[in-house]
Amino acid sequence: MKMMWVARRLLSSFAQRRRYAGPPALLRPPRPGCLPDLEPQYLQCTCCWRSRVPVAGFETLDAAISSTSEPCDEDNRSLDACYTSEQRHAILQLLNTATPSELAGVKLLRGRKSVNIVDYRTKNGPFQSLESVVNVPRLKHKSAVTVFNSILNPVKKEKKVKIQLAKFIRPEVDRSWLEDAGNIVSIVCGTNKIAWAQVDRGMMLLDWRQVECPHFLRGTYMASAYLNDVSEVVALLPPANFYIIEKSSISVQNTTLFPIMAHMRTVEALLFALLEHRNLPPKANIPPRVLNMMRVAVGRHFGLMLGESRTSGAQIVQRLMTESVTQKLPRLKFPQELLLKHRNSFQLGSRTDGEELCDAVLQAVAFYELLSESSS
Repeated sequence: MKMMWVARRLLSSFAQRRRYAGPPALLRPPRPGCLPDLEPQYLQCTCCWRSRVPVAGFETLDAAISSTSEPCDEDNRSLDACYTSEQRHAILQLLNTATPSELAGVKLLRGRKSVNIVDYRTKNGPFQSLESVVNVPRLKHKSAVTVFNSILNPVKKEKKVKIQLAKFIRPEVDRSWLEDAGNIVSIVCGTNKIAWAQVDRGMMLLDWRQVECPHFLRGTYMASAYLNDVSEVVALLPPANFYIIEKSSISVQNTTLFPIMAHMRTVEALLFALLEHRNLPPKANIPPRVLNMMRVAVGRHFGLMLGESRTSGAQIVQRLMTESVTQKLPRLKFPQELLLKHRNSFQLGSRTDGEELCDAVLQAVAFYELLSESSS
């Protein structure tokens, strides 16, 4: 009897301490979405099977509050019924006001989905309910629940890994030269044209145009014809501290695209030769002024990569042009004359000739932004 009394006292004191010591291990957890049950629970005595020691079934307040609500049943419960009014307000506030870059920080909203949310609320007005969010392309019930929970319980971001310049700029140049550059000219070569965008350190677009090259991919790839076309383009390029030429990601092993790859490499080599004046022996303190920027790096920066392929960035350029008019501190500032000139160059649903123009601007923006990220 004495042993039983000692056992009862020990177990009771243990249960009382567990009540205030965080999540219990031996107590029954509460049902999802409700307060913990208060009926008594028991521990079986190992000495006598008839003896049961009562244990209080209380949990801490924090555990009850932080327990997740009952999972949303796609058939039985609407999304709005899964959350409190305060939670619904917090979710809708972010979805209705956040910029695409802010939305990209939410789980599952990186890339296309964040753009779809902004496009949807621009066309249809702000979201009035959580249920209306599933009307956004690529956001169904299950994905929406994950997004909502991520907004309410954001994951703490890890410290961003410093980006190496060699990952997107070649040949490697001392960072100080790039940071001191007053402006750059971003050049993109297409199959029948060359486009460029001149952007200064203040993210102001200074020049933005393209030139048709009639001899590209024609006949037998005459060297003199290529030289004439590229020379005419070089004569029109504005002066700049650096000329950034897009480096195509076409693989040498892709035999079906070998003519395109040979064309791109030829134009790239001619641009390097004509823009880089190296008649005098190069000095150690003078950097090259013609550089390559990886096309894949630009695609990843803007979330345009689909596997190993890069999708069109026309919608991003359209958004940059809109932000230049509507926001006080836009990502890129467009002069009025360039906005009017190119406002119809990137229409959705139509095949336009503005893809190289689009890529030239995105490359310039990515250059400055990646340079800033790599130095922070």
